[in-house]
Amino acid sequence: MEKPTLKFASTNRDFVATLNKRVNEYFKDNNIARHGNHQMVVKTIVMFLLYFVPYVLILSNPSMGVVGLLAMAILMGLGQAGIGLSVMHDANHGAYSKKKWINTLIGYSINLLGTTSFNWKLQHNVLHHSYTNVHEEDEDIRPRGALRLTPHANWKRVHKYQFIYAWFLYGLLTIVWLCINDFTRLVRYQKNGMIKAQKANIVKEWAVLFSTKIIYIGYIFVIPLVLTSLVWWQIVIGILIMHYIAGFILAIVFQPAHVIEGTEFPLPDDNRTLENNWAIHQLLTTTNFGNNSKWFSWYVGGLNFQIEHHLFPNICHVHYSKIASIVKSTAHEFGLPYKTSKTFLSALAGHARLLRQLGMRPELVGAQLK
Repeated sequence: MEKPTLKFASTNRDFVATLNKRVNEYFKDNNIARHGNHQMVVKTIVMFLLYFVPYVLILSNPSMGVVGLLAMAILMGLGQAGIGLSVMHDANHGAYSKKKWINTLIGYSINLLGTTSFNWKLQHNVLHHSYTNVHEEDEDIRPRGALRLTPHANWKRVHKYQFIYAWFLYGLLTIVWLCINDFTRLVRYQKNGMIKAQKANIVKEWAVLFSTKIIYIGYIFVIPLVLTSLVWWQIVIGILIMHYIAGFILAIVFQPAHVIEGTEFPLPDDNRTLENNWAIHQLLTTTNFGNNSKWFSWYVGGLNFQIEHHLFPNICHVHYSKIASIVKSTAHEFGLPYKTSKTFLSALAGHARLLRQLGMRPELVGAQLK
């Protein structure tokens, strides 16, 4: 039996109305579009070059030596993460451009990296952004065997050590998504009715998924195998290194935003209704970090301004630093939290502490996690 749709309380509407009004006025008064600008175009070019230039160099000069090949794999990993964080992410939120076809085209850059934009949008846009940190709704905190990312998930003895081994597992993020999650999620979304709700053609999506995998394997493995003197295991090692770098970067950027000391993990009542409205829910479950570092914000696509992103996912990340003061002052005006960690390292430390707390037996975890 399908569960009733989760609902948010219709309280404190004044905060939402005031915040939206002030943010809209910022763009109107400054005559600025909410979408991307020349900065996004430059960033897109840089990230794609960071990914594809090393690839071309490997094809044209495979005898550059172990150190050179390793450096190329690392650069490709940085480029892959950069495309995911700074390019694809905005496009699949419809924030890259005011033109839908451009968002769709740029959004397909994730397919170029071996996975599918359709799956990503369901998992991220629909489930994560709608029901952030809600157990059994937000797939970002879904129990993953060796990881316990919410106090409402079942506890296992192995979780006691997750604050140590989680960092190794984070590097497997894109590898697992590429080889397993793309398939299992499409099956799950078909069974739970999400495919139907999106009015999508399941046959088409399976065709796109398999085509994506074939094209990706073709250029990342088959072409280097045919055109260079590299043997298959050398290519596989390079691919794994690239994915491990990208997966680790993606994980450590996304995890501190919601799974961090001081965050909340709300549960709905018996009527499947959450205590707060959607916007306040985002404030309670989201944390900013490292907002003073411009180069860091540039590389991670403004996702260190995670509060602004969750409240306004349809606004391009190049504007987050400018509207952050509006969001912060409005939240404080209404007596609401605006959670932030001064640096990226302090956010990672807060994430590590929460991992350790969540790894304890549930009866030993403090009430603040409940």
